[in-house]
Amino acid sequence: MKLFNFPFVKLTICLIAGIIIGYLYAFPFENISYLLGLLLATLTITFFIARQQFVKTIWFGIMALVTTVSIGIWTVSIHNPKNFANHYSHFISKDSNTPETITFRVREVLKPNTYYDTYIVDVLKTDEHSVSGKSILNIPKDSTQNTLNVDDIYITKTTFKPITPPLNPGQFNYKNYLGKRYIYHQLFASRNELLKFKSNQQTLLGIANNIREYINQRLKTYSFKPDELAIINALLLGQRQNISEDVYTNYANAGAIHILAISGLHIGIILIILNFLFKPLEKLRYGLFIKTILLLFILWSFAIIAGLSASVTRAVTMFSIVTIGMNLKRPTNIYNTLAISIFIILLFKPLFIFDVGFQLSYMAVFAIVSIDPYLYKLWKPKYWLTKVYWHTLTITISAQLGILPLSLYYFHQFPALFFLTNLLIIPVLGIILGFGILVILMAVLKILPHFLVFLFGGSINVMNTIVDWVAKQEPFLFKDIPFNFLCVVVTYFFIITLVRFMIKRNYRRLVLLAVAVILGQCTLIYTNLERPNNQFLVFQKSRHTLLGHVLKNNMIVASDLSDSIENNANIISDYKVDNFIEHIKEDTLNNLYLLGNKKLLVIDSLGVYHVKTFMPDYVLLRNSPKINLNRLIDSIHPAYIIADGSNYKSVVERWKSTCLKTKIPFHATAEKGAFTIDIQNVN
Repeated sequence: MKLFNFPFVKLTICLIAGIIIGYLYAFPFENISYLLGLLLATLTITFFIARQQFVKTIWFGIMALVTTVSIGIWTVSIHNPKNFANHYSHFISKDSNTPETITFRVREVLKPNTYYDTYIVDVLKTDEHSVSGKSILNIPKDSTQNTLNVDDIYITKTTFKPITPPLNPGQFNYKNYLGKRYIYHQLFASRNELLKFKSNQQTLLGIANNIREYINQRLKTYSFKPDELAIINALLLGQRQNISEDVYTNYANAGAIHILAISGLHIGIILIILNFLFKPLEKLRYGLFIKTILLLFILWSFAIIAGLSASVTRAVTMFSIVTIGMNLKRPTNIYNTLAISIFIILLFKPLFIFDVGFQLSYMAVFAIVSIDPYLYKLWKPKYWLTKVYWHTLTITISAQLGILPLSLYYFHQFPALFFLTNLLIIPVLGIILGFGILVILMAVLKILPHFLVFLFGGSINVMNTIVDWVAKQEPFLFKDIPFNFLCVVVTYFFIITLVRFMIKRNYRRLVLLAVAVILGQCTLIYTNLERPNNQFLVFQKSRHTLLGHVLKNNMIVASDLSDSIENNANIISDYKVDNFIEHIKEDTLNNLYLLGNKKLLVIDSLGVYHVKTFMPDYVLLRNSPKINLNRLIDSIHPAYIIADGSNYKSVVERWKSTCLKTKIPFHATAEKGAFTIDIQNVN
């Protein structure tokens, strides 16, 4: 059975191609709309011509694929709020320091960070203009103040701040991540600066949040521990904000993070339970139709309550199609079902294609349906329990093969004991989910007996203990694995050719496998050649100095951090992984660095710079030295001045002004990010 024999698979691939093109290249909305209209008209004409032809041609198929690509481009354009005149970005004052009166509605409560409670808000008004669009709201943490509630409307006077891009190479690009969620700015305001606006209007997300809050209030009346409540919220309500950092890290290190995100596994189990409960309806007239409508209503109600995340939306869409086919006795194919679900989701949420969870979910499912049937046939156990665990193992291995390249690319780690975690948890996860639904229903009805609280809380505690034990087997957790996008493509090609060759061994498939191996070797050679050979970096780290000198596959790091680099600086590990650096060595900070035929002078808080034997090309100012910068420039004539993150902001601004007047290039790492000197390129 060939994957491309299914028409919706080809159409979905074209839609994805169109979405990627539309994201990379900003086409004018009017132009792409006219082009799509022309293509749809041409497609209609070719359809009627094709119907009259006795010998079919390829022109209708080609037009369908081209039109689908244009639909993908148009979908990206129409979902981009900046293309509409009422988006708040068109009304922002050009003076970034001028506060504006902003009215917003709380849309989503995010996981708080170290300093702020964070929210996603819908901007309703800026000054007197009715607008639309989403923004991040940051409110300083205050234990005496309650958090904001979804659907609450507030008025405040503040400014829109741009999302800060990553200031060091290799770091996670939060600005890019938010941009794919159509969020381009952030607001900062204290709780006392917010004026609540009375409104009875409620959105679906607000109603869902109220339901979740009510369920949590009922559960809190029982003796569930905080970690148990957090897992209940993740497994059954789709909310992971309250999971502690330790528990979340344990699940990630044990290869069980997918258990905490509502996905196809969870929705499939819920569908099996509901299908069993509604089985008697089939005896009624139109019973199958009624049962299908009920199942779809409950599944989508659950998706809304769970917050309509990418994984929930994907799973519910896919199982909705399965439900329709299953209950209306329509023949279905899993590849077509997956393709249709992807197509429908991307029409409404085109940038979901860039969502990590979305990608991992679909790659896992594709791998399971493609590889698991062949793995499962390798051994036929006699006993039911052995069959369950054998099938769990084959599904786990299949899914891991499907997501391995993406996992290495996004997370740069591989939990070798992933199969053990899944073997211990997955077979009983259905029982835990069914048990959890019963517990929530009984808690809401106020009839939950304490022995069930003890049993359910204990089962979650056992699951957390298993995950914690697996996560602590550190020799089996491989971290900081360098893996770029080229490696992802080549690795998927290798996995596909290897699996195809193992299924059916012939000369053609052996050649393709050999080509995949050669491409893998070429990729390793290419990445070796592309990594920096001789580079000096001044990293941005707030209140500290952090320097790095790359020499081939080694990096010498110097800093004023009190503890070791490994314990303090993710900055270094991010750069190491991104650039395929193998070894890190720590050194002390020096006052002078010879970089090829260039020299860098470091001036610290002592302010000593009286050098007569040479003129430095670069001057690095650290720890806010009390110097007269004009006098320094006149004295040693540097070609470039750098200020790192250890300096006071006011001092840096003064230096920046001085350099502007004297026409000396100035680089503040807190503003522009890390400063890089490619030593092999300097003359």
